[in-house]
Amino acid sequence: MQPLDSEYIFNAISMTQSELKSFLDEKVIQYNTLDFIESDPVQIPHLFSQKEDIEIAGFLSATIAWGNRKMIIKNAHKMMDLMGNSPYDFVISHSEEDLERLESFVHRTFNGQDFASFIKGLQHIYKNHEGLEAVFAKHQESNSMQKSISEFKKEFFEIPHQNRTQKHISDPLNNSAAKRINMYLRWMCRQDNKGVDLGIWKSISPSKLSCPLDVHSGNVARKLGLLTRKQNDGKALAELDSKLRELDPNDPVKYDFALFGLGVFEGF
Repeated sequence: MQPLDSEYIFNAISMTQSELKSFLDEKVIQYNTLDFIESDPVQIPHLFSQKEDIEIAGFLSATIAWGNRKMIIKNAHKMMDLMGNSPYDFVISHSEEDLERLESFVHRTFNGQDFASFIKGLQHIYKNHEGLEAVFAKHQESNSMQKSISEFKKEFFEIPHQNRTQKHISDPLNNSAAKRINMYLRWMCRQDNKGVDLGIWKSISPSKLSCPLDVHSGNVARKLGLLTRKQNDGKALAELDSKLRELDPNDPVKYDFALFGLGVFEGF
């Protein structure tokens, strides 16, 4: 897609609130389509049909979702292959030999030891905390999932693990925007009639979700007047959340498609 011309950008920046909502709603319709899946790691959980397979595949894929998108997708497929393309069965029934096979895996700073620790953490979540959905649902607040993400991290790392592995799950209560986990929650919880987000977790309302905030969505949000804070951190996320909830309190994170599409595909 061609980058936008300067007049288009100027007109977008000078819109009223109602014009901005209409503009962003149109962009959601444009990008929240099945075509989006082809170049996005959300394609990985779409490979599966069993609930537990979907949520584990999504969690692991979202965990490594930083850097080059083609490499993210390639390495997420490699993760699934290393688990015999049966993520839930592997998590529950793996042997030490199975974990040793993961040692060759690497995606940026996430290595095979981290992968093995994540498998053990997931097994702990399913065997002792009733599964991923239950943990996130248990700690949800009336209008936010950020405390829930923080509590999930505590429970995930209750078992022995290397300290280095903890950095791969962000903690919003430490002022992190927690982009990857918020993206994962969008995949799992958002009721999407276009077939991109899977929406298999019914116990968490999409109204509580937060937009995955990264350099692209942050820059677009600032240009549109949705965000004033310069850093992409937890405080910026709270500010963006507030603005997006004004535009659509029931489904605020649908605007992730608009912000991401404008930033990545249109060079806004």
